Amino acid sequence: MAFAMEISTMGQAMQLHARVLKSGSENQTHAQNLSKLFTFSALSPSGDLTYARHILTTLQTPNSYYYNTMIRAYSDSPDPTRSISLFLTMHCREETVIPGPDKFTYPFVLKACSKLRYAQLGKQIHGLILKSGLMSDRYVNNALIHMYSGCVDSSLALKVFDEMSDRDVVSWTSMIDGFVDNDRPIEAIGLFEQMMNNGVDPNEATLVSVLRACADTGALSTGQKVHNFVKERNLSTKANVGTALIDMYAKCGCIESAKELFKETMDKDVYAWTAMVSGLASYGLSGEAMEHFEQMKSCNVKPDERTMTAVLSACRNAGWIGKGLYHLRSMKKYKLRPTIQHYGCIVDTFVRAGQLEEAEQFIRKMPIDPDVVLWRTMLWGCKIHGDVERSERLVKDVELLKMDSHDCGSYVLLGNVYAALGNWKEKAKMREFMNQRGLVKTPGSSRIEIDGLVHEFTAGDSRHVEAENIYAKLDEIEQNVRREGYDPKISEVLLEIDDDEKASQLLNHSEKLAVSFGLIKTNPGTVIRVVKNLRSCEDCHSFMKLISKLYQREIIIRDRIRYHHFRGGECSCGDRW
Repeated sequence: MAFAMEISTMGQAMQLHARVLKSGSENQTHAQNLSKLFTFSALSPSGDLTYARHILTTLQTPNSYYYNTMIRAYSDSPDPTRSISLFLTMHCREETVIPGPDKFTYPFVLKACSKLRYAQLGKQIHGLILKSGLMSDRYVNNALIHMYSGCVDSSLALKVFDEMSDRDVVSWTSMIDGFVDNDRPIEAIGLFEQMMNNGVDPNEATLVSVLRACADTGALSTGQKVHNFVKERNLSTKANVGTALIDMYAKCGCIESAKELFKETMDKDVYAWTAMVSGLASYGLSGEAMEHFEQMKSCNVKPDERTMTAVLSACRNAGWIGKGLYHLRSMKKYKLRPTIQHYGCIVDTFVRAGQLEEAEQFIRKMPIDPDVVLWRTMLWGCKIHGDVERSERLVKDVELLKMDSHDCGSYVLLGNVYAALGNWKEKAKMREFMNQRGLVKTPGSSRIEIDGLVHEFTAGDSRHVEAENIYAKLDEIEQNVRREGYDPKISEVLLEIDDDEKASQLLNHSEKLAVSFGLIKTNPGTVIRVVKNLRSCEDCHSFMKLISKLYQREIIIRDRIRYHHFRGGECSCGDRW
């Protein structure tokens, strides 16, 4: 008996299943209908994985399509471990009716390994792929690149990529995306340029990935080239590409270009609105950020968790404690549950305002457990506001140390608190504690783009080919700013060394080296843009204000928290960061 039914709900799928079972026949139509309802149950957003698995287990001789589809469905589910379990069933084949893995199986189970960050299992599956002779399959290789990148091993991903004889745009995009996700954006940009030189046309996913890399490094000129390519191919109407462009311009310090692009975007989704609100908030334009948020709601676009993080960041950067608390409470209206990032914005707002008691009480009354970052924010507040008693009490609070024994930032900050208190013995103990556990402090680094190339500096860096000229320029700058009243804030250097050495340490901070290089390599009047991975210190902030005045340059520095637009001796942050 032949019958056909379009399936759009599980109810219809179950009706079809009942008809299939009732017919009892084993003809081609029976097989097609069974395959249709299984595929719907497994892969449709309105499907049912439990029902799909039930169908699989009732099949007498299931072929690889059923197993591969089920593995694929599990890899996309909240519990990807079931994908791996089913793959192992195929691999072990304790029952002869179970098919073995094929070239369609491996990409889906590798996706599960990537989501779970099961690097060791991923390597073992890689070995099985080698034994099965599938390393020439492009689809499998692309999945391996994605898996290794997701498991934070971009070096192995690159090895797979380099050994591929047949690459397509997905191969290039997977590797570029892997570099970006593993904090190697400079290499991502280089690979994108190599891809273009090889005559491979990027797709939307490629463009979004390389724009992320440009945003991370502040590579404005590369981002502009990508924008020109987007316009030539008429891709700016694509929502994901448009949003990536808005985000890139905002993060490269070109907030006006970001606003212009946002205006030109026709169908603004929550991601476009969030990119704009976040960019304005980071730039210190908190009022405009809130105006855009209100416009977003009036357009019936529902905010998501990232939108609310951007809104609370705007409140933090403006010092709006009351507004911040209001918007935190308002998340219930949108059926959003505040996360640690949202609570962190409120804590940071209290801390910046010097309201340390309120901040501490807020943390202790939170409905979720605080993480180590919140307590570090408290300790940072104690340090900058000179609350010695509170810092000593928090230092002794063992819950801080218990939270994450592998988090070097906490130990560095605790050591700095001891140093600020003049307790060098305890600071030395903290350093020894870190050494015993193999913990290494994240070095401060700053990036600047010159003529399309991104240059990266760390504190005291001497590796750059023009290091001698950079330091000579920096000495010249220091002499000039000292005449204008610059006095190194040696209290920022929490080391047991003399004052001259402390001043020298401050002078060699990474953003000062980057700006010195920028002054050497760019024409007078050119805006200098720098991206820093950590929060700027007070000394560098004062230094940059004086440079902007003396050298008549606009300097835009994006640190871990926000933008600082220095112009004529002033900063856009209003000395609040």
